[in-house]
Amino acid sequence: MAMLSTAALLGLTACSGGGGGDDSGPLEVWSRSAPDPAKTYEKVFAAFTEKTGVKVDYKPVMEFDQQLQTRAGSKDLPDVLINDSGSLGNYQSQGLLTPIEPGDIKGNEDIADSDWKGSVGVDGKTYGIPFSRQAFGTFVNKEWREKLGKDVPETWADLEELATAFAKDDPDGNGKDDTYGMVVPGSTENGYLGWWASSYLWQGGGDIVADTGDGTFESAVASPENEKTVEWIRTQFCTKGNVQPGALTATTSNAPFFPEGTAGIYLTGPYVMAEYDKKLGKEKYEVIPTPAGPGGATTLAEGENIYFGAGSGKEADKKQLAEFLISPEGQEIAMTGTSQPVVRLPVNTGLDAAEVRKDDRWKVFQDSYENDAKAFPSAINFTPVRQGLAEGLNAVMADCDSDIPAALDELDTAINDELESQDVLK
Repeated sequence: MAMLSTAALLGLTACSGGGGGDDSGPLEVWSRSAPDPAKTYEKVFAAFTEKTGVKVDYKPVMEFDQQLQTRAGSKDLPDVLINDSGSLGNYQSQGLLTPIEPGDIKGNEDIADSDWKGSVGVDGKTYGIPFSRQAFGTFVNKEWREKLGKDVPETWADLEELATAFAKDDPDGNGKDDTYGMVVPGSTENGYLGWWASSYLWQGGGDIVADTGDGTFESAVASPENEKTVEWIRTQFCTKGNVQPGALTATTSNAPFFPEGTAGIYLTGPYVMAEYDKKLGKEKYEVIPTPAGPGGATTLAEGENIYFGAGSGKEADKKQLAEFLISPEGQEIAMTGTSQPVVRLPVNTGLDAAEVRKDDRWKVFQDSYENDAKAFPSAINFTPVRQGLAEGLNAVMADCDSDIPAALDELDTAINDELESQDVLK
């Protein structure tokens, strides 16, 4: 991504266009959304306009960051951005966001302190309003597991045993060697392998980046705990059938093995359930808490924030929209509006995901988020760190005789170099 200087972007002022400080027009709101979730956002914004009279010019944008950079270069940012919580550090460092005071937002007390803390930049100011959160769970082909007489896995050893059985014991009963254990999006594209592997690194007792206080960080990737975890992950790659074919080039969009019924385990988020219920069948799979490693059952947490574009004006209307989006009414519409909800786990503590959706599977994700979840540090630009992690791990998995300690030492240096370039290295 072409990066614009903070100094240039801090000069964002009122301009013509959808944002640009014109307080008389509709709110221009962007989200990174495909057509189906965009329909949910449209319902949310229609309800907001009906309630408040404030009009919204909504734009679902798939090439979000690329188009945002173009608008930033024109000093004409959208009024409101709804995007990944992990984008906060990147946007804040470029001067794209207006800081907010949580106490000025009606309903702020209904959001957990831990979610608010994840919206703070390296300068100690709050730049995002939590909107949606999620934790990962482990999806298992229940029909296969029960046919093979296996228990629900609770540990890494259980998980590995189940993956091997799915690969070798013909769980679909067709007499062919055509089933696999785990689905792994192991591509370096968009840092997918680093994204998938992060939960296992934490479960192994290790870490990726450590917060050293006072807005500084350092790499934590070169550790004995991570060496053991990476070796365990490599064992899965190097055991025939334990991961799906082509895993090292697979992304989440080109690895359909679980819903097609050819692989039996997938560590992923709750957003896939609507699709899997249709393709595989709700009765054929189960969602379980992530089996624990030596360091526990920690799993990746992610989410979306509401951001206010710098220099866009319309402060009162932006505040009204944010207050509606975090209210029980706004959250419920966003959770149930269509088959593609845009709020997975509500940030409003007065709501329960399983009760709203009348689906007990959501309790697994809610409990994991509340008790075992960990997010990437949002105050820094973590994207290049995740990318570097994916590239380093991908190279290790491609060679079953790779030198894991040496690879982690090299990755450690690369991550610290990246943190130094962001001026956040301890």
